[in-house]
Amino acid sequence: MTNTNTTDQGPDIARLIDAVPTGLFIDGAWRKASGGGTLEVRNPATGEVLTSVADATEQDGLAALAAADEAQSRWAATPPRERSEILRRAFDLLVERTEDVATLMTLEMGKPLAESRGEVAYAAEFFRWFAEEAVRIHGSYMTAPNGASHLLTMKQPVGPCLMVTPWNFPLAMGTRKIGPALAAGCTMVVKPASETPLTMLALAALLAEAGVPAGVVNVITTSSSGAVMEPLIRDPRARKLTFTGSTAIGRKLVEQSAEQLLRVSMELGGNAPFIVFDDADLDAAVDGAMAAKMRNIGEACTAANRFFVHESVASEFGTRFAERMCAMTVGDGLAEGVTVGPLITEKAVGEVTALVEGAVEAGATKLCGDEAVPEVGNFLAPTVLVDVPGQADIARQEIFGPVAALQTFTDEDDAIARANDTEYGLASYFYTRDHARAMRVAEKLQYGMVGVNAGVISNPAAPFGGVKASGFGREGGFEGIEEYLETKYVAMPR
Repeated sequence: MTNTNTTDQGPDIARLIDAVPTGLFIDGAWRKASGGGTLEVRNPATGEVLTSVADATEQDGLAALAAADEAQSRWAATPPRERSEILRRAFDLLVERTEDVATLMTLEMGKPLAESRGEVAYAAEFFRWFAEEAVRIHGSYMTAPNGASHLLTMKQPVGPCLMVTPWNFPLAMGTRKIGPALAAGCTMVVKPASETPLTMLALAALLAEAGVPAGVVNVITTSSSGAVMEPLIRDPRARKLTFTGSTAIGRKLVEQSAEQLLRVSMELGGNAPFIVFDDADLDAAVDGAMAAKMRNIGEACTAANRFFVHESVASEFGTRFAERMCAMTVGDGLAEGVTVGPLITEKAVGEVTALVEGAVEAGATKLCGDEAVPEVGNFLAPTVLVDVPGQADIARQEIFGPVAALQTFTDEDDAIARANDTEYGLASYFYTRDHARAMRVAEKLQYGMVGVNAGVISNPAAPFGGVKASGFGREGGFEGIEEYLETKYVAMPR
C-alpha cells in the first residue's frame, strides 16, 4: 500500500479558502454571529485549521427563520418558470466551478479529490432535475361520483423548511434538499455540520449569484446544533423539518417536531448487507463490493456494512476483495493517486478501530488492514475481516469507515433472514445471475433501496430513502418534490 500525506496548502488553496464567506447568511446578507463567537474548521488530513466561521446562537437561528417566513409568500408566488431558471443557473455555476468546490470539499472533509469531483457532479444534478420538476407541479380535476360538484386538487408549498445536513456529503446532501424546496416554492434555514460548513457557505453564495432572492435560502453555522435548532423546530413559523444523520439524533428531532406537527423527512443510519450468491459473477461482485464499501472512504449511510458470501465462493471472493482493498493508496485526498483519505475526526478512527479489534477478539481474521498509514491525520488502513461472528458489534453497528466484515451463508433464505436482521433498512446489495432470484430477493429484502448487480445506486432521478430505523420520506426522483408540497382539495358545486 502506498501512503502519501500532503500538508503544503500553497497559494491556490489559500486563495480558495479566503474566497469562502465565513459569516451567517441571513436575509441575503452575510453577518457575524450575535455573540461574536467563531468555530474552527480543520483539515482532517493534517489537523491544520483552515479558517474559522461564525458560531450562531439561538438568536441568530430565530433571525434566519424570521427571514425565511417573511420571504415565503413572495417566493411561493414566484412563477414556476422563474424558479426553474434560477435552479438551472445554479446547476451551470456548480458545474463551471467544479474544481474549486471539489478542492474545498476535500480540504474540510478529506475524501479524495476524484470523489469530490464526483460529488459536485452528483450534487449539481439535483438542481438540474428539480429545475425540470418545478414547472411540472400539477393537481387534478374530476366530477364527483354523484355529479353534484367538481373536485379539484392543487399543490402548494409546505412553507418555511428547516434543513440539517451531514458532514460526509456536504454538498450533495444540501442540494438534494434545497433543490426540491426551491422548485416547490419553499423558503428555508439550512444548518450544515460543524465539521464541514465551508462547502455549504460557498453554495449559499453561489445560489445568491444564481438569483435566489434574499431570505429564501438562509444558512447558519453553529457548534451548538441542539441549542440553536430546537427553538426553531418548536417555532410555529417552521412548517417542515428534513434531517440527514444518525438515527439517535433523528429520533430526538422527530420528538421535538411533534409539538408543531411539522412535516418531517428523515434520512438516517444504515447497516447495508451485500450478498454474493453462489452463481454471482465474481469479477462484477468484487467491483461492486469496492464501490459499495469504499465510496466516500466508507463514510456513507449506504455503505456496505455486512458481507454475506455463499460458502462455495467465500474463499475466492474474500481473497480477491482483500487484494483490491490492500492495493488502495492512503493519504491526503489532494495528493495525486490517493484513493483513501482520512476519516473525519480522530474520534471516528478510534470508534472504527474498536469495532475491528472487537471482531478479532471474537474470532474474526484479518485478510488486510495492518498496513502503515501516515502518522499525521485521521487515517485508517482499508481492512477486510473474514469469519466475523454474527453477534459481533461490527456486524450490528454502522461502521462508517474503510472496513468490510465478511460472513458466509448456505442458502438463499438464510442470507435474506440475516440481511433483514437489523433495525435499519436503507440500502442493500446482492449479486446473482439468476433473474428469477433477482426479483424474489429484491422483494424480500426489507430496505428502501436495493442494488441488483450494482454497487452504486444513488441517482438524482430515483427516490432515495429507507424504512424502519433508517427513516422515512424520499429525496430525489419524482417523489422528492412531494416532500415540500401540500395537497389542497377544492369542492366547487356545478
